[in-house]
Amino acid sequence: MAITDWPCSERPRERLLTMGAQALSDAELLAIFLRTGVKGKTAVDLARELLTEFGGLRPLMEASQQAFCQAHGLGTAKYVQLQAVLEMASRHLEAQLTMGNCLQSSSQTKRYVQSKLRHYSHEVFAVLFLNNQHQIISFEELFRGTLNAASVYPREVVKQALLLNAAAVILVHNHPSGNIEPSPSDCHITEQLQAALELIEVRVLDHLIVGNADVLSFAEKGLLITGV
Repeated sequence: MAITDWPCSERPRERLLTMGAQALSDAELLAIFLRTGVKGKTAVDLARELLTEFGGLRPLMEASQQAFCQAHGLGTAKYVQLQAVLEMASRHLEAQLTMGNCLQSSSQTKRYVQSKLRHYSHEVFAVLFLNNQHQIISFEELFRGTLNAASVYPREVVKQALLLNAAAVILVHNHPSGNIEPSPSDCHITEQLQAALELIEVRVLDHLIVGNADVLSFAEKGLLITGV
């Protein structure tokens, strides 16, 4: 039976319009993105099949172009469309943070850095450079490393902070393993960066570690050196 033959209360598009996107299942949201199914399968049937094949919505959205395009019912056009959607979502979050205070919008800040770093299979160290109102000036990916570590050079962070005339920063890096607990080296580089940036009167407001599903905040855990 085609989706158009379903009762209106069961159709994904109508449910979204009446109940909001948050009320829909992963399969229903994906079905709206797909728009059409394939022979013998509705868009919802195809969406369920794809979620099972990829192991969930996130693995599907983060799949390589080759893996995505090889799946039944997908292809290059859908891949391009998905990448555009993901980038628009990231830019929307960035625009919200540019207008607001990162510390007062900590949940949005975490979602934003997740959207930027969660998909990497190697470690990336980035910095959110902020103005006096703690609004985003720029998000810069400064260092890349192996699966386990990235070489971080405080002088490069200081140089970029001066170039952008930043008043404060939030340090960010990902743990590809998914474990967000800080390592001794994570704590050590945080201390080094706090000391280096203090010399140019730039405050380190937080250090965020991005895992698979969660983000750890040094500030919330009381791991930042006070008085620096």
